[in-house]
Amino acid sequence: MKIIDALGQPCPIPVIEAKKTLAEQGVEGVSVKVDNIVSVQNLEKMANGYGYGFSYIENANSFDVMIIKGGKIPPGREGEDIKSEDMQASSFSNGLTVVISRNTMGGGSEELGKILIKGFIYSLTKLPAPPKFVIFLNSGAYITSDGYNTVDDLKDLERKGTEVLTCGTCANYYELQDKLAVGTITDMYDITEKMANASNIINI
Repeated sequence: MKIIDALGQPCPIPVIEAKKTLAEQGVEGVSVKVDNIVSVQNLEKMANGYGYGFSYIENANSFDVMIIKGGKIPPGREGEDIKSEDMQASSFSNGLTVVISRNTMGGGSEELGKILIKGFIYSLTKLPAPPKFVIFLNSGAYITSDGYNTVDDLKDLERKGTEVLTCGTCANYYELQDKLAVGTITDMYDITEKMANASNIINI
């Protein structure tokens, strides 16, 4: 059993690390150390989704989560040798377009919103099939600018084949046209065309 030290790591890193490790050849289980109950709950949801065994122990300031391959199997797949990557890939297609129109995610706290959008973009890098396009509009243009904490993750997406596009009008409005750190500038017609042709689309 492999041990993953995810203490201090924000969502969704503990789940992503657990999934990645469980997909390795010969790994039958993991022990994940986390420091909050939300991470425990998210790991449980992941384990249940793949039919893995799940348990945890609460310590003074942390939790030890155990995830074991086996246990219950999703209906209709009894007797199969189910691999993590097989189950993941079945849920995604190569036609995903993601449109991000702000530099935060959700309403409420701006600080929390920036943490969430960072986590969302990081999660995109871990999908079995990367998005075809990630498009940035309005204040979302900041996310592709120099010094933003999302740039490395977006460059990772580019290496995997994702086209990263920033609205030129938006970049000009926020005076970011000379600060683009990843991807390319595009126009609204190109954005409209890509959205219209998308087989799957996420709008944020």
